[in-house]
Amino acid sequence: MSTTQTKKRLRTDDADVPTKSSKRPLNPPLAKPPATDSTTTQDLVKKFKTKRPTLGSKIAELGAKSKSRNPPSVPPDVVPSVSGEKDDLSALVASVKAKAIKAEAEDGSKEGQDGAVGETEVADDENEAVTFESLGIIPQICEACVQLNYKRPTQIQREAIPVALQGRDIIGLAQTGSGKTAAFGIPILQALWKDPKPFFALVLAPTRELALQISASIAALGSPIGARVACLVGGMDMMEQAVALARMPHVVVGTPGRVVDHLENTKGFRLGNLRMLVLDEADRLLDLDFGSEIDKVLAASPREGRTTFLFSATMTSKVEKLQRASLRDPVRVEVAGKYTTVATLLQYYMLIPFSHKETYLAHLLNAHAALPTIVFAATVITCQRLSLALRNLGFPVVALHGGLSQHKRLGALGKFKAGERGVLVATDVASRGLDIPSVDLVVNYDVPGTGKDYVHRVGRTARAGKGGLAVTFVTQYDIEWYQRIEAALNKKLPEFQHDKAEVMAMHERVSEAVRYANMQMKEEAMSGRHRKGGGQGDDDGEEAVGAMMKGGKSKFDRRGKGMGGGRAKSGGGRGRK
Repeated sequence: MSTTQTKKRLRTDDADVPTKSSKRPLNPPLAKPPATDSTTTQDLVKKFKTKRPTLGSKIAELGAKSKSRNPPSVPPDVVPSVSGEKDDLSALVASVKAKAIKAEAEDGSKEGQDGAVGETEVADDENEAVTFESLGIIPQICEACVQLNYKRPTQIQREAIPVALQGRDIIGLAQTGSGKTAAFGIPILQALWKDPKPFFALVLAPTRELALQISASIAALGSPIGARVACLVGGMDMMEQAVALARMPHVVVGTPGRVVDHLENTKGFRLGNLRMLVLDEADRLLDLDFGSEIDKVLAASPREGRTTFLFSATMTSKVEKLQRASLRDPVRVEVAGKYTTVATLLQYYMLIPFSHKETYLAHLLNAHAALPTIVFAATVITCQRLSLALRNLGFPVVALHGGLSQHKRLGALGKFKAGERGVLVATDVASRGLDIPSVDLVVNYDVPGTGKDYVHRVGRTARAGKGGLAVTFVTQYDIEWYQRIEAALNKKLPEFQHDKAEVMAMHERVSEAVRYANMQMKEEAMSGRHRKGGGQGDDDGEEAVGAMMKGGKSKFDRRGKGMGGGRAKSGGGRGRK
């Protein structure tokens, strides 16, 4: 046998193994078998296609993928005979069939992804045909949706808006990042267009940042019809807010405590004409003990003629009690289970020693340096310490927690949204409702206390149909809490793969950065600068720490250069296996 024929025979053997590749035309021509066994092969293929006609295109596609990697340019005289090898061919057909079924299921779960801001995946062609106009929304608001790049309604919007336009009370349960703000904002504005009057609608949110975000969204949607929006949150000047209320806004958005303050102290602010009330993130409102404030708001607003919307990402017994107290014959719009996350989110855990948590965090951030990241910590002190230590290591970090003044909190959030800072270290104040589409990585430095807290934290990424990565640190003291979260999610998360030796190579310089961060915090406490609204002294991370600098450069910058001049390996997303 010649050398050329030997090479051709090897290429033929490789071509018989189906492999995965990029998209190829369906139903490619089958390779011509040898004349002696053509009847046997054709009969087997015909019999298989007759049994599974719906998988024929998948099988042909897999065959095309195999041939694309190993071109079957082999003349008939070199193709090995299949006579007497029916069992082998049957096994191959069964293997291809199993792979086709698996690929068909995977393709079905990934169809319909939509990348527009404020939108989630569309399930099928019928839903893709649904537009804001077809839901009965007036042209002025549809124009605003186009300007905001809302291409088509999300699932919660498709189901909630028509019901809301009928004047029915709604309890909506949807995944975080699914477009709940527009689901109640659009019906409010359309009802306002028909019957404009001051203090027409009130929206209550659990956190200041979420209230500011909602007010901005409603103002943008209502700009074509001239809607006036006022935002009432703590930490801001009450006189300025009183002036805004004196302008008779159509929609008021705020946190319960500050809204009640103005009801009791601001002349002219009354809810007697209130027509629409929204309780957003209702479970969090109740967890933060806003129950008494909500009761005061309900008492100050009319029972008759008021439409109430209650939206939440999770359903709890407290929310159900609030529903019975505030809603009349509500329509339940549920597009998510009790604890659910989107399919485009990759979730992992890392089992690590408690004493090395900072080192693992620094390694993870360095390995994914290009990804905008939110790191969640359990307490304000931990948040401060991490932000200082990471700055000492050269990471572009900004902190967000309840110990900062409202102006500094807004400044920190603005810098992170604008891309001036790549890492946001935050407490759970940033876990609810904040829409930052650029976030690609969420790190739970401390295990969340409950399953719903976990859902809201990881919901800061993989928004609007995009992909995202979430990693939870689990130490020897957190195993029981983590198991409870997995039980609430009803799934077992895979472990994030990492190289321990690679991580520990950074331990010495990370430990030094942490020690210096602790010294900074002690000095601030002793000097009296550790106070609410300015505990860090440098909340936005502009100032580099001098003692950790050498020659004007950080001892460990974002590119991974160590104190000894070496380079730490990034890992390149190895944990996505």
